[in-house]
Amino acid sequence: MGLSQENIADSLGISTTAYGDIERGKTDLTLNRLHQIANILMINPLTLITEETHAAVYQLEIEKLRAENEKLTLENQYLREKLTGRMILDLVREQISYPTERQKIGF
Repeated sequence: MGLSQENIADSLGISTTAYGDIERGKTDLTLNRLHQIANILMINPLTLITEETHAAVYQLEIEKLRAENEKLTLENQYLREKLTGRMILDLVREQISYPTERQKIGF
């Protein structure tokens, strides 16, 4: 709606810092204050609660996915290194088991 924290704080009769604390979750929100903010924004109070709840849930999911991605990246790196080592060992074993034949000289 183009309202700043200062605009909303003025409408609520509180300081910009106090309103900022509400937005950041530092201050617990009363039902009365929730209704006041919803009225200023001209939205249903449940919209504020629902969107905030969804945002928090999404943030937790994002953090879980990042952690899982990091774990999988490390596992992938480990497996690549293990595979590279195995391939080198296989090549060395192959050379030992099957030495290259000498070229026959015809008589």
